[in-house]
Amino acid sequence: MTTSAPQTVSTHSADEVEMQIRGLMMDPVTNMPIVVLKDVASDTVLPIWVGIFEANAIALELEKTATPRPMTHDLMRNMARNLNAEVRKVVVSELRDDTFYAVIWLDQAGETIAMDARPSDAIALALRWDCPIYVNRDVLENSRQAATGMQSVNSDEMRRWLENLNDDEMGRYKM
Repeated sequence: MTTSAPQTVSTHSADEVEMQIRGLMMDPVTNMPIVVLKDVASDTVLPIWVGIFEANAIALELEKTATPRPMTHDLMRNMARNLNAEVRKVVVSELRDDTFYAVIWLDQAGETIAMDARPSDAIALALRWDCPIYVNRDVLENSRQAATGMQSVNSDEMRRWLENLNDDEMGRYKM
């Protein structure tokens, strides 16, 4: 029996763009929460509309708010730790039928594990692990193309508006 060297996910592929959370806000048009991811190397942003409970989980960690009992994402972090696993990165990997998909990359005992996840859950977990958040370049491109095809809410205008928000303006819509 031969063993192979453990895979590592500490680096990202050239197809992945490192992002940071620019803000968490309410969409002034739909009144739905938006997680705004921003490319660390440019002004490119990716708005991802999420549910109120998922937005709350992200906001709790962004604000470092302690809760009396572990919330779901805290429980997930604690379970992974107790199983000697470590979240290495999360990747918003796909945009299909106006729905974003993500993958959580973990290491456990030298083995790499990829888990399908909603982007909001992946982001909430990444914040708790202080690990990088990436978006696949195709997702960024496809989200731009999808924006040009939308008619009810002009997402291209929304993207430009988000890219140009300063910190004070972002705070106006903060959750």
